[in-house]
Amino acid sequence: MSRFAKVNLLEVEDSVAGRVEGLEGRFAREQLGSRDLGVSLFRYAPNLRSPMAHSHREQEEAYLVVAGSGQILLDDEIEDLRTWDVIRVAPEVVRAFAAGPDGLDVIAIGGPKPAEGDGVRAEANWPVSG
Repeated sequence: MSRFAKVNLLEVEDSVAGRVEGLEGRFAREQLGSRDLGVSLFRYAPNLRSPMAHSHREQEEAYLVVAGSGQILLDDEIEDLRTWDVIRVAPEVVRAFAAGPDGLDVIAIGGPKPAEGDGVRAEANWPVSG
């Protein structure tokens, strides 16, 4: 492993392209050559509410809002998010994001990823407003 690596997240392939309208997902773990860190960029179009959620078996994550605002669904709780908020999420917590009117750009940082994978997909159970 080299002593350092530099990657521009906007130059990493959008792995989500075409699967969720209005969402980009750029995963840089491989490009960084990192054994222990995952760094990803998620860009949500204005007012997009993710229909899918996920949790992890082992991996704790932190999310840093770098642009826009929105919300994060944590199991059955909602937290408002604004630029420069950081939120740490334990592995077992099911999470999903919703963008505000200006969109939402989030950097996700995760720890070591087990060889057999770690993510657990789930439906996002957003509360019905009204």
